[in-house]
Amino acid sequence: MITVRKAGERGRSQTDWLNSQHTFSFADYVDSKHMGFGKLRVINDDVVGPARGFGRHPHRDMEILSYVLEGSLRHDDSMGNGSVIRPGDVQRMTAGTGVVHSEANPSTDERVHFLQIWIEPEKRGLPPGYEQKRFEEADRRGVLRLVASRDGRDGSVTVHQDLSLYSGVLGPGQRAELALGKGRRAWVQVARGGVTVNGVALGEGDGAALEQEAQVTVEGREGSQEGEVLVFDLA
Repeated sequence: MITVRKAGERGRSQTDWLNSQHTFSFADYVDSKHMGFGKLRVINDDVVGPARGFGRHPHRDMEILSYVLEGSLRHDDSMGNGSVIRPGDVQRMTAGTGVVHSEANPSTDERVHFLQIWIEPEKRGLPPGYEQKRFEEADRRGVLRLVASRDGRDGSVTVHQDLSLYSGVLGPGQRAELALGKGRRAWVQVARGGVTVNGVALGEGDGAALEQEAQVTVEGREGSQEGEVLVFDLA
């Protein structure tokens, strides 16, 4: 069974420097039908204007992933980490017992477009932690490349939850498959472009919940910009 969450149906927060679209309920946007998907709690599709960003603010008891699509994102936190995240990078921050951080666009003339993803951890009160790794587009083209997992296998970042996250870039004629184990389900988020997922056409910003499916099949669409997808394999 596939349930599609269309991009245009998402919640939105907009200011003079931020355009944020919420796949699931977040902050002032509350929709009882879209509170999350299993332990996947937040997918925010954020565009931040030049030289603007989110000032220092706290988090706790959440696994937070940042995935940049365009531009660059500056990160600083109370653990002493300072980094710039660019397309191809995956950053994981374990908020645990408490972290204060900021995220900003360091460019004075370009926007930054990124996805911020929140995952509920397997237990509360974890020690705060940070990890960032790079996954070149060439290694994600035409395949679903593991970029985050519970055990950090295959060079992925580690998340403290029974979840595996895959990234793929597929052009027309390209096809990638992911088998789902018994009792598993998946969420597919189209970060850019267009694809089909198990035969269902999806566009940029669309998401899809797959339940009681044996596998996820993602294909590039003819006549569409190449698609970049995130596939969450969840218990």
